[in-house]
Amino acid sequence: MNVEIRLAKEIDMEDVLSLIKELAIFEKEPNAVTLTAKDLIAHAFSNSPLFVCFVAIFQNEIVGMSLGYPRYSTWKGPTMHLEDLIVTKKMRNYGIGKALFSSFIKYSHSQGVKRVEWAVLNWNTDAIKFYEANGATIYNDWQIAQMNEKAMNNFIIKNQ
Repeated sequence: MNVEIRLAKEIDMEDVLSLIKELAIFEKEPNAVTLTAKDLIAHAFSNSPLFVCFVAIFQNEIVGMSLGYPRYSTWKGPTMHLEDLIVTKKMRNYGIGKALFSSFIKYSHSQGVKRVEWAVLNWNTDAIKFYEANGATIYNDWQIAQMNEKAMNNFIIKNQ
């Protein structure tokens, strides 16, 4: 299969957004995406880009993407966070996910980071097997903590 993996361009962001929405549906959060393609362009193609994105192209169509951003570990120093890795359903099991994952890992390594990290849903056994088969350790003792916009606002109001 002839698939091209390359850094995303501004013109790719509509397709990237479609993949993000497909992933949200897969993760049982179909209404969670509030981002627009215009937001993605502003966040990725400014003087201080907030993320890096690789796309997979098959027959002139974007069929997958990996998107991540820099983080900092007080133990390790610079790290990268892989936010999303998605291949559209009809194109899975052709090695595209591994190619996107590989591009992100190689990019991260070239940036001199000490670790790449990401979250995976505990029920997504295919993803867990994929990551473990490619050398990742899945930790069961760490829990993800998040505050959404409403929770942040409530916190600020309570703690003024």
